[in-house]
Amino acid sequence: MNGRALPHLITEVPGPESRKWVDRLAARECPAVTARRARRASAIGVSDVDPIVYADALGANVRDSDGNVFVDLTAGFAVAAVGHAHPKVVEAVQQQVSRLPHAMGDAYPDETRIRCMEMLCRRTGLDRVLFGSSGSDAVEGAVKTARMATGRSTVLAFQDGYHGLSMGALPLTAYKDDFFRAPFADWLGGHVRHAVFGGALPALDDVAAVLVEPILGRGGVQEPPPGWLGEVARLAKASGALFVLDEVYTGFGRTGNWFAFEHDALEPDVICVGKGMSSGFPISAAIGTASAMDAWGASKGEALHTQTFLGHPVGCAAALAVDDVLETEGLVSRAFELGARWRRDLAGIDGVRAVRGRGLMLALELRAGCSALALSRSLLGRGFIALPVGSKDDALGLSPPLVLTDVQADVASEAIADILRVWS
Repeated sequence: MNGRALPHLITEVPGPESRKWVDRLAARECPAVTARRARRASAIGVSDVDPIVYADALGANVRDSDGNVFVDLTAGFAVAAVGHAHPKVVEAVQQQVSRLPHAMGDAYPDETRIRCMEMLCRRTGLDRVLFGSSGSDAVEGAVKTARMATGRSTVLAFQDGYHGLSMGALPLTAYKDDFFRAPFADWLGGHVRHAVFGGALPALDDVAAVLVEPILGRGGVQEPPPGWLGEVARLAKASGALFVLDEVYTGFGRTGNWFAFEHDALEPDVICVGKGMSSGFPISAAIGTASAMDAWGASKGEALHTQTFLGHPVGCAAALAVDDVLETEGLVSRAFELGARWRRDLAGIDGVRAVRGRGLMLALELRAGCSALALSRSLLGRGFIALPVGSKDDALGLSPPLVLTDVQADVASEAIADILRVWS
């Protein structure tokens, strides 16, 4: 397996070793986490299949516990932007771990953290950084910044938006209606309103932040109408609200620009980043203007917003290495060019009604009666990892590593076409 390999299956999928590992998983993991075949008659579950179990990965390839090699069309939820286990990222992480695996968050910073903040500000054109460990952390940091900057209590988010499931981010998430929020509804307060993505905005007089994904990710890879994001930004700023972009999914080359806000020449007050930022290490950031971030005021010796692993040295080292790889290997333009060609090829497949998205953040909208979940399972059986997106089971998401080869993309297209042809 060299990262550029085509699928190579030596057992059924999932194979016997994966099933053994999932047996052990089922004995210990909270059942709400990984969808898997029920192990006993009384088990609560909705899946009739087991997942594969990852053993190792490189480039655009994943190998499971049975030795089967897959082409990853998800990049692990759009994380492995420069590919799995890129040598430069691995080397940077190893060197950092051997030198300084942990500093002290808000008490004593390290040099790597400072260099990473400088890189993030240079790439975004913004001024200040607030680190976290997950996309949810970045979103929480952003909306807390808006509270500090405006003194207002309300946040406007959008239907089908996904911003994370932590208690601070959960009220903002509206993907799959109330599926995620309903069990915790009485804990979430009433400070969030949701508008239609791509539609008219309500009055913003009491709104601290307008939070939006420039392209809906988990909500179906949906783009807003042309000019809509610019109008949202204008209305937010005119009302005194902060314009906050959740670029956790779209950032770091995914859409064919370094950041999706560049497509429309937007000027966000705060952006949230994560996922592809480090290509595998859990780190995130809210990056904002000086006027927005300085509203927090100076530390008085006890940080108002922090965490133990804030600005983690290893995560920052990984992010710096990813930045270098994206630049030196031309992967941002690669995402644009391969994405444009692949989109044209995919659009010509019988059974695909439309292809949505930009760069290597795409979704195949399937003809009526075709299940995206069933398509993803059929693709897994052919050696391709892909997942549905959206809430209607009618769209297959494609967010591969930006190092996906032309041949891997072409063979994936052929597999999709073959499966849909059989279904017709």
